[in-house]
Amino acid sequence: QVQLVESGGGLVQPGGSLRLSCAASGSLFKITAMGWYRQAPGKQRELVAATSGGGRSNYADSVKGRFTISRDDAKNTVYLQMNSLKPEDTAVYYCNVEAMDFRLGRSTNSWGQGTQVTVSS
Repeated sequence: QVQLVESGGGLVQPGGSLRLSCAASGSLFKITAMGWYRQAPGKQRELVAATSGGGRSNYADSVKGRFTISRDDAKNTVYLQMNSLKPEDTAVYYCNVEAMDFRLGRSTNSWGQGTQVTVSS
């Protein structure tokens, strides 16, 4: 099983920036896709950004041009750089990783514990 540890959330003023990190650990696995989701109070969890490697990424329309997803395969880490933050970006952000687990012999899907991002003046 792949374990995920998130960091980087917090309180920021509108227009500010934050960078989220998510580090994956475990044994005998290869990550195939990484992404970030968010869930605001009373709303469903939604995809924010995802990357499957090879330079391919996709973003929710609401964050295009403001957020950037990147990954460091050597560190099994995915980042979400969030700029020009708005109050409507306030949510709990979750990291999600799809990986091939060679010990289990199948693909797995793992979630981070979530990190709170609050955009407020």
